[in-house]
Amino acid sequence: MLRSLRSELLKTTTTRIWWILAIILFGYVGLTSAGIALLFTTIRDQPGGEAITADVVPPLVYSITTAVGYVFPLLFGALSTTSEFRHQTLTPTLLATPRRPVVLGSKVIAGALFGVVYALVGLLASVGLGALALSVTGEDALLGEPDTWALLGRIVLAMLLWSVIGVGLGVLIPNQVAAIVIVLAFTQFVEPLLRLASSFWEWTARIGGYLPGSASDALVGSSVFTAFSGAAATEALEWWQGGLVLGGYALVFIVAGALTTWRRDVT
Repeated sequence: MLRSLRSELLKTTTTRIWWILAIILFGYVGLTSAGIALLFTTIRDQPGGEAITADVVPPLVYSITTAVGYVFPLLFGALSTTSEFRHQTLTPTLLATPRRPVVLGSKVIAGALFGVVYALVGLLASVGLGALALSVTGEDALLGEPDTWALLGRIVLAMLLWSVIGVGLGVLIPNQVAAIVIVLAFTQFVEPLLRLASSFWEWTARIGGYLPGSASDALVGSSVFTAFSGAAATEALEWWQGGLVLGGYALVFIVAGALTTWRRDVT
């Protein structure tokens, strides 16, 4: 397992995709976090903005890492597996390590490790630039509060799980183009529409709470997409429930892929 894991890490770090995604993640999350910080602090100064209290804004700013950045570890996980099928490097991998469960396990572990890397990059952007924007406007960044650090820890866990979900998706759908299209279509269009549609009735809101993005928001405990939605506030899962649901998605994809695509001939 250790040799296989070292191989997976070496294959990943000798390609450019992981750090290209990290750079884009940093810029995207950093600019969005700073913009959200300036927007909400400006709204607070307007008539009717009293509902946005000082302890609400910093968690919203920091949770941008998962609210908009979760697609990057998801894409990374999918690409790390589908690229093996596309470039046929899986053949020598399985010849060197013929035990497929070991190879799959090493891919999951490597994906989890890089999920942590992307979480740290995202937090460096959201906390660094977001807290700077809050300080410029005279707001307390709440970096000395235990609740803030607990939030940051849950963000790391969520990004880790998203990366593992990506690995499972790549195993289940080895076609790289199809996997990328599915990831982008679902995260950017399908799920946002489903979450919006499910918010109109109480019974659909309960179902919508089990969507991957909703579970991720529940795990983190804060999100700009649900913060001011009364339905979301009443129907949201507990943070540990959100973690279990998100972990369940990862497990389902990995097991489904292991029992189907992963068992087939690769040449």
